[in-house]
Amino acid sequence: MSDVQQKQATGAAVEKEDAAPALTRTPVSVVMPAYNEELEVGNQIERIQAVLERAGWPYELIVVDDVSTDGTAQVVSRHRVRLVRQPRNRGYGAALKAGMAASLHDWILITDADGTYPADMIPSMLEKMQDHDMVVAARVGEKVSIPWVRRPAKWILGRLASFLAEQPIPDLNSGQRIFKKSLAQQFEHLLPSGFSFTTTITLALLCTDRSVAYVPINYEKRVGQSKIRARHAYDFLLLILRTMVYFNPLRVFLPLGAIFFLAGMAKFIYDIFLWNLSESAVMSILTAIILWSVGLLADQLSRINLAKSK
Repeated sequence: MSDVQQKQATGAAVEKEDAAPALTRTPVSVVMPAYNEELEVGNQIERIQAVLERAGWPYELIVVDDVSTDGTAQVVSRHRVRLVRQPRNRGYGAALKAGMAASLHDWILITDADGTYPADMIPSMLEKMQDHDMVVAARVGEKVSIPWVRRPAKWILGRLASFLAEQPIPDLNSGQRIFKKSLAQQFEHLLPSGFSFTTTITLALLCTDRSVAYVPINYEKRVGQSKIRARHAYDFLLLILRTMVYFNPLRVFLPLGAIFFLAGMAKFIYDIFLWNLSESAVMSILTAIILWSVGLLADQLSRINLAKSK
């Protein structure tokens, strides 16, 4: 081989080596649910497309219109995206499920259409996704526009979820995250049709020892009116408890039983001094024993179900 041919071959090899990272990038399906978001959905679509095309990341963008009563569908139809229209208004989680069902790729990136989540953080999330099962855009940056009226409930629910999951959760229900569709489908029977979709998938993956990473982001003030209401706090609380009973029931039943046991023992000691054993002391201790027994039984059932799903 001549020197010229050798240089050409070396150059070609270097070009192939430089191009390798782009070839190994996993394509991603972007799923964006939208309900009455005509004011911002077009801008958010353009931002996401610009960021992903600039990064050279292969993608498809799916917007799921949840039977909007404004011009959301018309705005979306003017862009180079796939529009999925729900037959009836079924909620945020149902829209995400419909988008996943229509997606072509295993990596699913979900984000909102209201302009609150930063599109420019998507490439770094995709890079981190190479080594994890889910990457969450955690709203813990310098600028986080969450209404103060929601913050107490959000803090309480976050602390409760972290306690039950036995690990810190910087953002329990962030609406921008990347996860594997193949994993989400394993828990599809648990994923609700409402706003609790993100909370459930967070707890499901953490409680089954999946690798979850967090990327700090800023969170902008939304354009348009929020769909979350005060009553959703109760729904989130109920769902956290239900999900944890499914995955880690002892984390719920052991402390609950301990409360009744300690209360019963305290009353029992008090009754000894009075030489009068009360029914309340006996009932509290029996309640604790029942709760612990139910917890142990639920734990065995949970382990069997999780073993079958693997």
